[in-house]
Amino acid sequence: MSIAICPGSFDPITLGHLNIIRRTSRIFDRVIVCVMFNSTKTSPMFTVEERVDMVRRAVSRYPNVTVDSYSGLLAEYAKAHEGAVLVKGLRAASDFEYEFQMNLINKKINPSLETMFLTSDGKYTFLSSSVVREMAQYGADLSGLVPNEIIEDIERKAKQWRSHDGK
Repeated sequence: MSIAICPGSFDPITLGHLNIIRRTSRIFDRVIVCVMFNSTKTSPMFTVEERVDMVRRAVSRYPNVTVDSYSGLLAEYAKAHEGAVLVKGLRAASDFEYEFQMNLINKKINPSLETMFLTSDGKYTFLSSSVVREMAQYGADLSGLVPNEIIEDIERKAKQWRSHDGK
Protein backbone atom coordinates (compact mmCIF):
# COMPACT_ATOMS: atom_id res chain seq x y z
CA MET A 1 0.00 0.00 0.00
CA SER A 2 1.40 3.39 -0.98
CA ILE A 3 1.16 6.08 1.68
CA ALA A 4 1.61 9.84 1.33
CA ILE A 5 1.92 12.42 4.06
CA CYS A 6 0.77 15.94 3.20
CA PRO A 7 2.13 18.10 6.01
CA GLY A 8 1.41 21.73 6.76
CA SER A 9 0.25 24.17 9.38
CA PHE A 10 -3.09 24.68 7.54
CA ASP A 11 -3.89 27.90 9.42
CA PRO A 12 -6.41 27.70 7.75
CA ILE A 13 -6.58 25.12 4.96
CA THR A 14 -7.06 26.77 1.56
CA LEU A 15 -8.39 25.55 -1.78
CA GLY A 16 -4.76 25.39 -2.91
CA HIS A 17 -3.99 22.94 -0.11
CA LEU A 18 -7.12 20.99 -0.95
CA ASN A 19 -6.09 20.83 -4.62
CA ILE A 20 -2.75 19.23 -3.67
CA ILE A 21 -4.49 16.80 -1.26
CA ARG A 22 -7.08 15.79 -3.87
CA ARG A 23 -4.41 15.16 -6.51
CA THR A 24 -2.29 13.23 -4.01
CA SER A 25 -5.29 11.05 -3.14
CA ARG A 26 -5.45 9.98 -6.81
CA ILE A 27 -1.78 8.91 -6.82
CA PHE A 28 -1.49 7.14 -3.44
CA ASP A 29 -3.61 4.46 -1.78
CA ARG A 30 -3.64 6.30 1.53
CA VAL A 31 -3.04 9.98 2.33
CA ILE A 32 -2.38 11.37 5.79
CA VAL A 33 -2.84 15.11 6.10
CA CYS A 34 -0.64 16.00 9.04
CA VAL A 35 -1.39 19.28 10.76
CA MET A 36 1.95 20.43 12.12
CA PHE A 37 2.78 22.82 14.90
CA ASN A 38 5.15 25.36 13.37
CA SER A 39 7.35 26.98 16.02
CA THR A 40 8.47 29.70 13.57
CA LYS A 41 4.94 31.00 13.07
CA THR A 42 3.89 33.30 15.85
CA SER A 43 0.27 33.66 16.99
CA PRO A 44 -1.60 31.24 14.75
CA MET A 45 -5.23 32.09 14.09
CA PHE A 46 -6.46 28.62 15.03
CA THR A 47 -5.36 26.03 17.58
CA VAL A 48 -4.03 22.73 16.27
CA GLU A 49 -7.29 21.07 17.37
CA GLU A 50 -9.38 23.62 15.46
CA ARG A 51 -7.21 23.16 12.35
CA VAL A 52 -7.52 19.37 12.54
CA ASP A 53 -11.31 19.71 12.76
CA MET A 54 -11.46 22.09 9.77
CA VAL A 55 -9.16 19.90 7.66
CA ARG A 56 -11.25 16.79 8.51
CA ARG A 57 -14.40 18.53 7.32
CA ALA A 58 -12.68 19.76 4.15
CA VAL A 59 -11.30 16.32 3.17
CA SER A 60 -14.30 14.22 4.25
CA ARG A 61 -15.24 13.58 0.60
CA TYR A 62 -11.97 11.70 -0.01
CA PRO A 63 -12.29 8.17 1.44
CA ASN A 64 -8.55 7.43 1.40
CA VAL A 65 -7.57 10.63 3.26
CA THR A 66 -7.17 10.82 7.04
CA VAL A 67 -6.08 13.70 9.26
CA ASP A 68 -3.57 13.65 12.10
CA SER A 69 -1.45 16.18 13.97
CA TYR A 70 2.11 16.22 15.23
CA SER A 71 4.26 18.67 17.15
CA GLY A 72 7.68 17.12 16.56
CA LEU A 73 9.95 16.80 13.55
CA LEU A 74 8.21 15.72 10.36
CA ALA A 75 10.99 13.24 9.52
CA GLU A 76 10.38 11.54 12.87
CA TYR A 77 6.63 11.40 12.24
CA ALA A 78 7.27 9.75 8.87
CA LYS A 79 9.31 6.98 10.55
CA ALA A 80 6.09 5.75 12.16
CA HIS A 81 4.61 5.35 8.65
CA GLU A 82 7.34 3.26 7.05
CA GLY A 83 7.62 3.78 3.32
CA ALA A 84 5.50 6.92 3.34
CA VAL A 85 6.35 9.70 0.90
CA LEU A 86 6.10 13.37 1.80
CA VAL A 87 4.09 15.35 -0.73
CA LYS A 88 4.66 19.08 -0.77
CA GLY A 89 2.87 21.64 -2.91
CA LEU A 90 4.89 24.33 -4.66
CA ARG A 91 3.49 27.70 -5.73
CA ALA A 92 6.67 29.43 -6.89
CA ALA A 93 10.42 28.98 -7.23
CA SER A 94 10.89 30.40 -3.73
CA ASP A 95 8.77 27.53 -2.34
CA PHE A 96 11.08 25.06 -4.08
CA GLU A 97 14.21 26.55 -2.51
CA TYR A 98 12.75 26.28 0.99
CA GLU A 99 11.26 22.81 0.44
CA PHE A 100 14.50 21.54 -1.12
CA GLN A 101 16.37 22.61 2.02
CA MET A 102 13.77 20.92 4.20
CA ASN A 103 14.08 17.76 2.09
CA LEU A 104 17.83 17.65 2.75
CA ILE A 105 17.30 18.09 6.49
CA ASN A 106 14.58 15.43 6.54
CA LYS A 107 16.90 13.03 4.66
CA LYS A 108 19.59 13.59 7.27
CA ILE A 109 17.16 12.61 10.04
CA ASN A 110 15.37 9.87 8.09
CA PRO A 111 17.53 8.69 5.13
CA SER A 112 14.80 6.48 3.65
CA LEU A 113 12.26 9.33 3.49
CA GLU A 114 11.36 10.49 -0.01
CA THR A 115 9.73 13.80 -0.91
CA MET A 116 7.56 14.43 -3.96
CA PHE A 117 6.76 17.95 -5.14
CA LEU A 118 3.48 18.81 -6.85
CA THR A 119 3.19 22.19 -8.52
CA SER A 120 0.17 24.22 -7.61
CA ASP A 121 -2.70 24.64 -10.02
CA GLY A 122 -2.15 28.05 -11.63
CA LYS A 123 -5.27 29.56 -10.12
CA TYR A 124 -3.88 28.96 -6.61
CA THR A 125 -0.32 30.26 -7.03
CA PHE A 126 -1.19 33.51 -5.19
CA LEU A 127 -3.08 31.77 -2.40
CA SER A 128 -1.68 31.18 1.07
CA SER A 129 -3.07 30.84 4.57
CA SER A 130 -1.53 34.19 5.48
CA VAL A 131 -3.39 35.87 2.59
CA VAL A 132 -6.64 34.29 3.82
CA ARG A 133 -6.01 35.44 7.40
CA GLU A 134 -5.28 38.97 6.22
CA MET A 135 -8.41 39.11 4.07
CA ALA A 136 -10.51 37.69 6.90
CA GLN A 137 -9.21 40.39 9.26
CA TYR A 138 -10.79 42.97 6.95
CA GLY A 139 -14.03 41.06 6.47
CA ALA A 140 -13.36 40.24 2.79
CA ASP A 141 -15.30 37.54 0.96
CA LEU A 142 -13.42 34.23 1.30
CA SER A 143 -15.44 32.35 -1.33
CA GLY A 144 -13.18 30.62 -3.83
CA LEU A 145 -10.22 30.78 -1.43
CA VAL A 146 -11.08 28.24 1.26
CA PRO A 147 -13.44 25.26 1.43
CA ASN A 148 -17.05 26.36 1.98
CA GLU A 149 -17.25 24.09 5.04
CA ILE A 150 -14.90 26.35 7.01
CA ILE A 151 -15.73 29.89 5.87
CA GLU A 152 -17.92 30.54 8.93
CA ASP A 153 -15.15 29.29 11.26
CA ILE A 154 -12.68 31.74 9.74
CA GLU A 155 -15.13 34.65 9.77
CA ARG A 156 -16.02 33.95 13.41
CA LYS A 157 -12.35 33.78 14.46
CA ALA A 158 -11.48 36.95 12.51
CA LYS A 159 -14.37 38.77 14.19
CA GLN A 160 -13.03 37.67 17.61
CA TRP A 161 -9.56 38.93 16.65
CA ARG A 162 -10.98 42.26 15.48
CA SER A 163 -12.96 42.77 18.67
CA HIS A 164 -9.92 41.75 20.75
CA ASP A 165 -7.76 44.29 18.94
CA GLY A 166 -10.38 47.02 19.36
CA LYS A 167 -11.13 47.35 15.64
